Amino acid sequence: MPISYDIPEVLDRREGPHGEVVLRRHGELLQIIANGCFLMDTSDGRSERLLMDVALDALDGRPEPGVLIGGLGVGFSLAHAAADPRWGRIAVVERETAIIDWHRHGPLSALSAPALADPRTEILEMDLVTYVNETSDTYDALCLDIDNGPDWTVTEGNDGLYSASGLASCARVLRPGGVLAVWSAQPSPEFEGSLRNAGFQRVRTEEVPVARGVPDVVHLGVRPG
Repeated sequence: MPISYDIPEVLDRREGPHGEVVLRRHGELLQIIANGCFLMDTSDGRSERLLMDVALDALDGRPEPGVLIGGLGVGFSLAHAAADPRWGRIAVVERETAIIDWHRHGPLSALSAPALADPRTEILEMDLVTYVNETSDTYDALCLDIDNGPDWTVTEGNDGLYSASGLASCARVLRPGGVLAVWSAQPSPEFEGSLRNAGFQRVRTEEVPVARGVPDVVHLGVRPG
């Protein structure tokens, strides 16, 4: 897709409980900016699709597994999950009302409308950290894409999610043999160690091939059981 060097056009700007979120159009791309930090755009989606695929593959053919997706973003992860009939329940936790609105009624609906109409899909408007600490629901896979990675969080409140206690909460919402997959803009050997220390098994990192620069990755671990 060609890249435009025009000045980005702000389509919407909202102040929420966690700061400012902005939707911009830059040429053919839509971009989400949070508190001045670039989060994601609609240019590719390969790493988000990898996030869902490696989680499903690690479940070894478990029938109709339920997945919890942390972060709606531009909708790549949700759309890819909904396009795969092997998934059962598809729940998405998103704390920003604005992002949900942009998908339901705004420009991002072009990416997510079929997925949102899928009867397996459920949008949960709340903070992911709160949800994994309080919910009684369990899932076969937990796919996280709420930050630029364990070492580069969007807000300070997300830091604890990648700590020992946060990973224990993630394990709590997983069924035995369930999979935790975490998207990151760069590899984190330290986080791999944290996954192992938290008791996850089959820990590995999958990279998205790039022509140059640091690749996006997915960190993966399986809850024992």
